[in-house]
Amino acid sequence: MLISQIKGANGEIIVAVREPGAAAKAVKGAASVYALAMEAADSGKSLVSVIEAHGYGETVDLEKAYAEGRFLPPITHPDAAHLHLTGTGLTHLGSAATRDSMHKKTSEAAEETLTDSMKMFKMGLEGGKPAAGQKGVQPEWFYKGNGYGAAAPGAPLVSPSFALDGGEEPEMAGIYVIAKDGTPFRIGFALSNEFSDHVTERINYLFLAHSKLRPASFGPEIRIGVAPEDIRGTSRIKRGNQVIFEKPFLSGEANMSHTFANLEYHHFKYGLFRVPGDVHVHMFGTATLSFADGIKAEEGDVFEIEVAEFGLPLRNPLKVAAEEEIAVKQL
Repeated sequence: MLISQIKGANGEIIVAVREPGAAAKAVKGAASVYALAMEAADSGKSLVSVIEAHGYGETVDLEKAYAEGRFLPPITHPDAAHLHLTGTGLTHLGSAATRDSMHKKTSEAAEETLTDSMKMFKMGLEGGKPAAGQKGVQPEWFYKGNGYGAAAPGAPLVSPSFALDGGEEPEMAGIYVIAKDGTPFRIGFALSNEFSDHVTERINYLFLAHSKLRPASFGPEIRIGVAPEDIRGTSRIKRGNQVIFEKPFLSGEANMSHTFANLEYHHFKYGLFRVPGDVHVHMFGTATLSFADGIKAEEGDVFEIEVAEFGLPLRNPLKVAAEEEIAVKQL
């Protein structure tokens, strides 16, 4: 089942659900996807059973809503500060080659040793898929922001004026809520664009944290349940009517050096991320970057990520923010 949310005529949230390839229906009495998910998490019921208990209303034209700019992120929190955008990298087979080329050390001596990127990737290959009941190696991890940085499908991804680059990262994202007893519950998975500044990251690997403090988009729909083993889609960039970049996008555990369960454990092992009522959107990495092919996105370019099993494609144009004067004042 696919679930999404759009803005109604009076600004209300309409929750829409459908089976892939079928028409979407509004969920009766649903204030939001968040409200449905918390109802399920706190009652010990599955999300699908909660949706079915609410029942279905009118048909929702999702394509029309997309064209009219009425899509919301497929989950929002009443207090945006309680939605966490985080991620992990070097998790996909092939992802190390791109990252290693960005971080390659220039000294002759360093060429004879593994970069930090390759060391981390090697750790994942050797310990990212632990046996049942065992803990695997922890991955790279980063923070992107909170719900204020979540761009709706169709809305611009805004690159700050000081950024050196604004590039896409097509990824799968796990979508989670925390029950009142502190238990993390996964709603499912969604397409995501883990928008980043790869030029800043390339200057020095220690700038990774800076390069990730950018908005992200996910959706338009969440696929409820577990992810397929082998996920295959396409990442492209459109400039006007021209496609300037297009490559396959692979994910799923068949194409990863870590299991989703291992990555989830190493995120939620921190009590900070098990605060009742919070929402987590955790992005799982990629091996496909237009930046690695020498593409520099420009304002107005449209990023498009699609995987058939995850519903409508995720589209976002690139926008560059105006320069701001920032000064701290003394109280």
